[in-house]
Amino acid sequence: MYLEEITTNADHIFFDTANKLLQEMNEYPVLREGFTDFSLLHTYEKQIQKLLSILFPDLLQSNEIKAASIPFDMTSFMLSKRFKSIIDNAGDNFVFDIRNFDNENMYIMTCIYILAFHYNRHIDFKRPFFYDIPDTKTNTVKSYRALYNADFASIIKTDTAPELSEEDIHHLLNNFENIDVWKEKFPPNSYIFKGFGMINLFDVTQDETISKIKNTFIKRNIDSIVELEDQIKKLFNLPNLKLGISIYSKKKESHINYIKHNKEHSLITKDICCSPENHFCNGIINRVFNSSLITAIPDLEAYFKEGTATDNGFYKTVSEHNLQSIILVPIEVNSDFLAILELASPNKYELNSINANKLKDILPVLSTALERSVDERHNLLESVIQENYTTIHPSVKWKFYNAADEYIYNNTPNSKLKNISFKNVYPLYGQCDVKGSSEARNNAIQEDLSYQLDKTIVLFGKVYEKEKLSIYKEIIYRLNKTLNSITDGIKTTDELQVTALLKNDIYPILEHLKKTNPEFIDIITSYENDIDPNLKIVYKKRKAYEDFITHLNTNLAKHLDKAQKEAQAFFPHYYERFKTDGLDYNMYIGEAITNTKEFHSIYIQNLRLWQLQQQCELEYIAKEIDIQHSDISLQVTSLILVHSVPLDIKFRMDEKKFDVDGAYNMRYEIIKKRIDKSYIKGTKERLTQPGKIAIVYTHEHDLAEYLKYIAYLKEQEYFTGNTEFLDVEDLQGVSGLKALRITINYNKKNKDELSFQKLMEIAKISSH
Repeated sequence: MYLEEITTNADHIFFDTANKLLQEMNEYPVLREGFTDFSLLHTYEKQIQKLLSILFPDLLQSNEIKAASIPFDMTSFMLSKRFKSIIDNAGDNFVFDIRNFDNENMYIMTCIYILAFHYNRHIDFKRPFFYDIPDTKTNTVKSYRALYNADFASIIKTDTAPELSEEDIHHLLNNFENIDVWKEKFPPNSYIFKGFGMINLFDVTQDETISKIKNTFIKRNIDSIVELEDQIKKLFNLPNLKLGISIYSKKKESHINYIKHNKEHSLITKDICCSPENHFCNGIINRVFNSSLITAIPDLEAYFKEGTATDNGFYKTVSEHNLQSIILVPIEVNSDFLAILELASPNKYELNSINANKLKDILPVLSTALERSVDERHNLLESVIQENYTTIHPSVKWKFYNAADEYIYNNTPNSKLKNISFKNVYPLYGQCDVKGSSEARNNAIQEDLSYQLDKTIVLFGKVYEKEKLSIYKEIIYRLNKTLNSITDGIKTTDELQVTALLKNDIYPILEHLKKTNPEFIDIITSYENDIDPNLKIVYKKRKAYEDFITHLNTNLAKHLDKAQKEAQAFFPHYYERFKTDGLDYNMYIGEAITNTKEFHSIYIQNLRLWQLQQQCELEYIAKEIDIQHSDISLQVTSLILVHSVPLDIKFRMDEKKFDVDGAYNMRYEIIKKRIDKSYIKGTKERLTQPGKIAIVYTHEHDLAEYLKYIAYLKEQEYFTGNTEFLDVEDLQGVSGLKALRITINYNKKNKDELSFQKLMEIAKISSH
């Protein structure tokens, strides 16, 4: 029919060819009428090829993957040269079947085609069909997508074919997978398919491989390096290709974290932790780490010969793996981590800057998968740290991560978390404590208890006037005796005894009186109005004291935490604080705390100057809070302990905190615990006094250093008056301590804090 249509148009390019073919084919009427004996395909092979030559131009034979086939049978009887070559290379046992498509599906698809052709019901059944065809020459399997053309086929309805009603069609639409229903409405042999179909195949191996790679990530299976490597091999068509992945911390606190921490996952480094600066040459540092550029080295041997860093870790590692060409793909995982996808080959130039572009299609999903993997790893590390250590300061968290890394990496029944310690760090200690806090608390307790006992005595006096029960006089006697016992001071047990007396003996009687004597309701209600509804006791003075302490602690801690953020930026250091009746805090600074910066004495000097200035700021805050609380007045005292000799600190697993390590260093802890209660030598005067900062030191060079700081801060109006030079009384096991004491200027005109940058400049000047 197609050729006959051409012969009706003399201007058609194939007009002469079509006429000649039709004349020749008139000698073979069976080709026009059709046949069901497939053996005739071989009998008339030459005639069929000549007849279909117009659809298989010789110019495209080696390019197109095309075949003519029996409709809905997939038996091909004419193939392009390229198609034939692909089938020949597939091996003797290859069966040309559609992937994941059985005979029942083919039957139903044929019926759907009949619905469209005969009943004008066009149902969208389009779905991609794929063939997986092996190549025995390259030992690979390639994927092809098929497109079918049925323009050269027609459908003939036989007498045995039932006529379908609208209800029948609806029934079919609701029973797609029920082959029996379809065979009932379209019985076998009830329709004749006449003609042939055309199949065009397109090589989609690379697209399929990329899709499988993406699915590997979607399945949260990033750790399946073997599966990922197989897919990348197919993508590059390189059976010897090797794959590695490594993840580097941009903050350099935990330099490298492998997925599952299996060092075999990386081809370019073999250490669990390494510094990129020390491991790679400058070229890779600049391109991969600094510029995030995909970097291909097609000839590693030549690359290293041209450079000078042939003894670095990267050179040694790739040499051990016998790698000759490599592609490094930097992937920005998040703001903290950079991942490197490593592709390597044992052959030169197999990997190069051209085929490196194949990776661009998978980079977005790879980045997402790696980010998820890092997040999961982070959560796992956090759980180990939280369970075995505690919440820790960010400056030292890197070392806890490394310890957790190693613990997870070993993952044996005998695995133990390693000790966390830092050697040769300089300690700084300071406090801003409420003066006489214990006395103030006891006074508040005494006032509350005395007030309630006094009111209770008055109340029972009124009750006795109405009801002359002797028991009431006995209760008044006990209340007076208890009141007299706390008039001159309160002991630890007094609060519990008074509370027990009130709850066990007094309140039950009052409840009884309210029920039985309405005349007592008003005076008892008035009495109860002074009682805290939750604690069931008078809690006014104690609440005022606790509100003051809470307000003070919160504001002091908030200020110091905020100031710490700026201080940490100049040189990371460990910082911890404790809320007591005021604020105590420890700081440790040194190169061991962070492996990202080289330590210099200027940093400890700067931190000491910053600490002295911050003590003044804390005093200003405390003074302001004292003024605000008109119902209670409490002053604070400030102290700084100077220790110029570096010491070691260790994380105590049992106490979940850092402490000094070693017998010699324990002297520092002893001083910290006792110094705030010490006296000036030969006097009864406490070292710490309101309105002054006491600086305790041991060595003369500490004195000289702090005198410079005091002079500068006095110029900035933080201090006033003369500096006191004091000797501290001998403590148990400690002697020879000295102290400076300087008066704080609460009338400083400008209360704005000095910037940490400014303090850094002053520290540099004072160090010369």
